[in-house]
Amino acid sequence: MAFLEKLVGNKEEVDIEEFLNTLDDEDEDPYEDADAFVKPISLQNEEDAKLVVEEAKKGNIILLNIGDLTKRNAIKLKELVGQIKDGVEGINGDLARITQDRILVTPSRVKIIKRREAK
Repeated sequence: MAFLEKLVGNKEEVDIEEFLNTLDDEDEDPYEDADAFVKPISLQNEEDAKLVVEEAKKGNIILLNIGDLTKRNAIKLKELVGQIKDGVEGINGDLARITQDRILVTPSRVKIIKRREAK
């Protein structure tokens, strides 16, 4: 019967506000079984650069947004990306620019194929 109600539509009124307010009330942690995360980080200063290296050390993959710094201070961007590169290479990680405003940073044991193979 419940299946038919889903197909045809339920005649009961649904309180959309109550539904939306309870979306975050999950009892379970949806991330508890994850071995690693993909984390977006925006590069603004040296603290962000240190955070990127720390996250890579933890085994996480970082999607680094460099867009704001690209427009504001190219010299600082080069310095911070250099720090990140040194730190990530020190743990045998990898990094590659994937778009104009994004750099992908990976931990050890995750390598980025930077060139397409010819077929």
